[in-house]
Amino acid sequence: MLRNRRTKIVATVGPACAQPEMLKALYLAGVDTFRMNFSHGTHEDHARVHAALRALETETGRPIGILQDLQGPKIRIGLLQDGPLTVEKGEKLRFVLGDAPGGRFSIPLPHPEIFAAIAPGQDLLIDDGRVRVRVTSAETDTIDAEVRVGGPLSNHKGVNLPGTALNLSPLTRKDRADLEFGLSLGMDWVALSFVQRPADLIEARGLIGERAGLLAKIEKPSALEHIDDIIRLSDAIMVARGDLGVEIPNEEVPGRQKELVRACRLAAKPVIVATQMLDSMVTSPTPTRAEVSDVATAIYDGADAVMLSAESAAGAYPVEAVQMMDRIIHSTEHHKLYPSILASSAPGEEDSPPHAVAAAAAMLAESIHAAAIVGFTSRGATAARIARKRTNVPIVAMTPDLAVARRANLLWGAYSVHAPDIRSYDEMVQSAENVLMREQVAEPGALAVVVAGIPFGHAGSTNNIRVIRISSQHPA
Repeated sequence: MLRNRRTKIVATVGPACAQPEMLKALYLAGVDTFRMNFSHGTHEDHARVHAALRALETETGRPIGILQDLQGPKIRIGLLQDGPLTVEKGEKLRFVLGDAPGGRFSIPLPHPEIFAAIAPGQDLLIDDGRVRVRVTSAETDTIDAEVRVGGPLSNHKGVNLPGTALNLSPLTRKDRADLEFGLSLGMDWVALSFVQRPADLIEARGLIGERAGLLAKIEKPSALEHIDDIIRLSDAIMVARGDLGVEIPNEEVPGRQKELVRACRLAAKPVIVATQMLDSMVTSPTPTRAEVSDVATAIYDGADAVMLSAESAAGAYPVEAVQMMDRIIHSTEHHKLYPSILASSAPGEEDSPPHAVAAAAAMLAESIHAAAIVGFTSRGATAARIARKRTNVPIVAMTPDLAVARRANLLWGAYSVHAPDIRSYDEMVQSAENVLMREQVAEPGALAVVVAGIPFGHAGSTNNIRVIRISSQHPA
């Protein structure tokens, strides 16, 4: 299943595609990693999907990545005792601490963290910003505010606080139970919602350890202020444009997307661009031209992966959405301007031997027109360092660790292969040849560049490049 593209596709599993035959159809259409959204569904539902994907992995003989997306804290107003109400611009409102039903002058807000952090002049956005109010005064249990953008209010609508950092853990009691359940199943990635500061990643890492990759969802302005540390402490990043676009001006989102993609490339960490990429395909068999352009922009930016949410989880055309995403990626990557646009945003080199070796391997492979770059990797770092160069030569990431092979499905251009460990140069060459022939990546007589760390099996020791010519003998 060597894809004819470099950028990966992440698809969300939901009612529209949770059956084994639909999961297989999505995989064959082009999905590289499946996202399981723990904001919805029961543990039993998720266990069935996980089992179906692992059965599909066995059937196809290819590693399949599975991402667990934790719900995170949900900040909402409480019950309105007289039902929905409409507020007008300039109107005065009062929010009160607690969950007792209230009205226009006692809107319940059962979140003490807000009352501890909010200050006059700051905004509360309700229902994804459809209603916006500005705080005029704040006490320990009341907040007075003036309506800046009016509209309807109803029970349990979400609240966003742009510019206000809350003393709130990203892991609720539900998240902790979901996390332990997901890790017991064997999730490859854990996506952490509501990340505000580096300490949030440290807290999550303490629970996850090395059992899964840790992915930070960037959806809060405070996370942008600490982005270098957040990237350093995580294994991957998701640009969650939906929530981020509520809390920062919409016109700033494209620029932030480019900044985040470039920062992740510099750090050799996978980055996913997500939210509303082909949103009209929830109900339509074709996307809008604006949506196609949006996906192409993420590809030109150099994102490792693009993601489908409701399009695959609840839409009427999940397979068609994946096929469309696949075609957009393929067309964009084969456009004559793609290499130069990608090169123009390339990050500078980190001053370290492993990065220099990976960069040299990519340049060497291009100059000799190699059929592939084979990266032997124990933790995935070698493959990630090669991928950050965004070379036009296929990258075969070979690892003895199945979990690493599954996670490598998020890496740009990486074709992950679970293969036995190697202990010598001869084994390295023979194993590389066998895999390239078996997977139909290279033909006899073709050149390949092999990158590894010596001594073999030591993580983080990328220090060796070798050029091999594929022999005419068929692999054992």
